[in-house]
Amino acid sequence: MSPLDRSWRRPAVVLAALLLCACGGLALLPVSAGTGPEPVLPPPSTTLVPTVKVARAVGWPAGTKPDAAPGLEVRRFAGGLDHPRWLYVLPNGDVLVAETNAPPRPDDTGGIRGFFMRLFFARAGAAAPSANRITLLRDNDGDGGGGTRTVFLENLHSPFGMALVGNDLYVADTDALLKFPYKPGATHIAEAPVVVTDLPGGPINHHWTKNVIASANGRKLFVTVGSNSNAGERDIDAEAGRAAIWEVDVATRAHRVYASGLRNPNGLAFEPETGALWTAVNERDELGNDLVPDYMTAVKDGGFYGWPYSYFGTHLDPRVTPQRPDLVARAIVPDYALGPHTASLGLASSAGAALPAPFGNGMFVGQHGSWNRDPPSGYKVVFVPFVHGRPAGPPLDVLTGFLDDKGNARGRPVGVAIDRRGALLVADDVGNCIWRVSAR
Repeated sequence: MSPLDRSWRRPAVVLAALLLCACGGLALLPVSAGTGPEPVLPPPSTTLVPTVKVARAVGWPAGTKPDAAPGLEVRRFAGGLDHPRWLYVLPNGDVLVAETNAPPRPDDTGGIRGFFMRLFFARAGAAAPSANRITLLRDNDGDGGGGTRTVFLENLHSPFGMALVGNDLYVADTDALLKFPYKPGATHIAEAPVVVTDLPGGPINHHWTKNVIASANGRKLFVTVGSNSNAGERDIDAEAGRAAIWEVDVATRAHRVYASGLRNPNGLAFEPETGALWTAVNERDELGNDLVPDYMTAVKDGGFYGWPYSYFGTHLDPRVTPQRPDLVARAIVPDYALGPHTASLGLASSAGAALPAPFGNGMFVGQHGSWNRDPPSGYKVVFVPFVHGRPAGPPLDVLTGFLDDKGNARGRPVGVAIDRRGALLVADDVGNCIWRVSAR
């Protein structure tokens, strides 16, 4: 490296170190204030340097594990994985794990902001190349541990969501919805996929994770597509087809936007009593420690949920110009806030779970954890109780202890799923393992 190169890099590194510790102020409200059907929404706060508090990924020391709620116990179902993000349980009990990370995104990492975001991702344990595979775990002896492990699908492109319809397995890559033939009990699929439909990707692909769930009759697939920016700063043309949930017709492969204005929807689940489709959504950053709460909501066909123009109904984002008062006027207020910056990703209905009260009826949420809040929020798995198909009460901690006493991340929960025996499975992409939570 030449002296000139070093002279440019040295101040950048110093500035990076400062920003890693930068603070746009401390949160004035507890996370609970930004939780529930009527969260507290203080005035937005924008600063030259936003709050940046990134938990350094350190992994789990030998012999340690998350803390389970009273009445529950947790054990390691599988370890030694490569950034496990998402889970799917097949009818025979086999567990599919998407080992995945962001694809190359050359236009999303340029400039000063991109430089710092690369540093933050590396610190958070999210900068490694994607393994691009789905691994199958089979509990042969019923002891709650993954006994058989095989590479089920490989050479994918940042895979995430999975859904089985009959003998067709659908996989949501970052840029395409794929279909593979599946034979019950198979431990590997070698056949080439059929591309059902392309999905928005490209050299920016800011929110790259795509999830998929099938309707009860198997005729429709619902696919999540996150936005290409934080709050529309790349111009609305870069958001074509994004910040939305798509509906895909299985027979014809035709697709349409089912719901829009959803900044980064990830988790999808059907509520069993009403049959309604629910999603967990990551809201925007850099409006202050206490804004904007992530949320989960029942998804209405044709519904618009505000992004990027407004949040939680008609609360305007002051950074977005020009505004769209026609869209804001019909923005739907989400059903249930999950706290600011919690990065609520995973979502699973308790249907089929065998966990004790009070975890019998509701939704489990995997909260990956904040970077834009001080003190941090998320970094745990929570349960939102439901009554008559609707949220009813504050969230309950299921798994905690993902941050150590120094604020380092021993793990970060992502996808959640109910296994065939009714236990809760949790993908931990920093601990590189799957946790299994069952009744004590």
